[in-house]
Amino acid sequence: MFEIERVLTVTDRAYALFEEQQQARGINLEQVKQQLKALKIETPSWGYGDSGTRFKTFQKVGVPRNPFEKFDDAAQVHKLTGLAPSVAIHIPWDKVEDYGKLRGHAESLGLAIGAVNPNLFQEEDYMLGSVTNANAAIRRKATDHLLECVDIAKETGSKDISLWFADGTNYPGQGDIRSRKRWMQEALTEMYNAMTPQMRMLIEYKCFEPAFYHTDLADWGMAFNLAQKLGPQAEVLVDTGHHLPGANIEHIVAYLIDEQRLGGFHFNSRKYADDDLIVGSINPYELYLIFYQILLAGKDSDAGVRNTVNNIAYMIDQSHNIEQKIPAMLRSVLNVQTQFAKALLINHEEVAEAQAQGDVLGAEDAVRRAFEFDVTPLLHAIREEQGLPVDPMKTYLTSGYAKEIAVRGKGGASW
Repeated sequence: MFEIERVLTVTDRAYALFEEQQQARGINLEQVKQQLKALKIETPSWGYGDSGTRFKTFQKVGVPRNPFEKFDDAAQVHKLTGLAPSVAIHIPWDKVEDYGKLRGHAESLGLAIGAVNPNLFQEEDYMLGSVTNANAAIRRKATDHLLECVDIAKETGSKDISLWFADGTNYPGQGDIRSRKRWMQEALTEMYNAMTPQMRMLIEYKCFEPAFYHTDLADWGMAFNLAQKLGPQAEVLVDTGHHLPGANIEHIVAYLIDEQRLGGFHFNSRKYADDDLIVGSINPYELYLIFYQILLAGKDSDAGVRNTVNNIAYMIDQSHNIEQKIPAMLRSVLNVQTQFAKALLINHEEVAEAQAQGDVLGAEDAVRRAFEFDVTPLLHAIREEQGLPVDPMKTYLTSGYAKEIAVRGKGGASW
């Protein structure tokens, strides 16, 4: 469907200059290119459908009407970028009668079903909590849903189950905080025991919202503590939009890697709180510094640390409300790729030497300098080597796919 525009002459000239610059800095570009080609970013099924803020969901023409069409759209993103071979599903938003059929459809498109995400925040019963509700019957219902998602993961071949809980309270005295903590652990222990040895439980946290007095899993320390109690198949999932302003996310990332408990990311961006904006759109330097910590740890002498880095699940978690869905997802994965490429250009030996000498500005400069390079020639070069469009966004916008799916009309699959 997509015709790949070849601009070899222009790319070759730009890349030759870029290569000369990086060789002078001691960077092995062939190694960098291999790491870039290995980068994989999971996209979320809900990012292709009508979804949005608490105030209004603006329906778009051509959005998917069912989970199968979500995978059709996700396949376009992967075909154009080579970055997104798996798609996370959310239950019950993506509930189907036959998960084997959904898996087969995904595989026919060159995709896999990725993380399974339980939904424990939309039902009336969960107004005062799901697994932490004071009502034992509601806790049982919520736990049964977690077990259902484990069964779905077995059918779809999914290895990761991503958990986020809206559970919390709005007022002092509304709930018994310590009892809620224990109920959370009881539910997740039952779920943990139902998983296969190949599965991982990725525990997400959020500083506030929709609960405003306390959130049962409010920060990385609580998620980390819970994962430690559950066992080695439980790890922490860092959502880049789930922190208070000023939080040093790359510090959290480094700490969790060193403890061998960083399981994955939900990439998005925020200006004030959990804005669900396109990753890298507000503070790309933060994303770059996160990758700096990850790539630095990838050189660690500890095999356990390296293994943690090699098994990080990179996932997008965004609900595009005013944006067109497929272009927004393209922009999301391409922004991640760009900052990853820049982080690969950091000369870690130069940083370490400056650190050893107590050269504060020299160390900072060695980290920052790679961020300031234009990596466009590098990205163009690897896309050509992979047989991908040099400009994925332009190729999509001129492909006619948006016109093809317009026959779906408005009012597709909703939450």
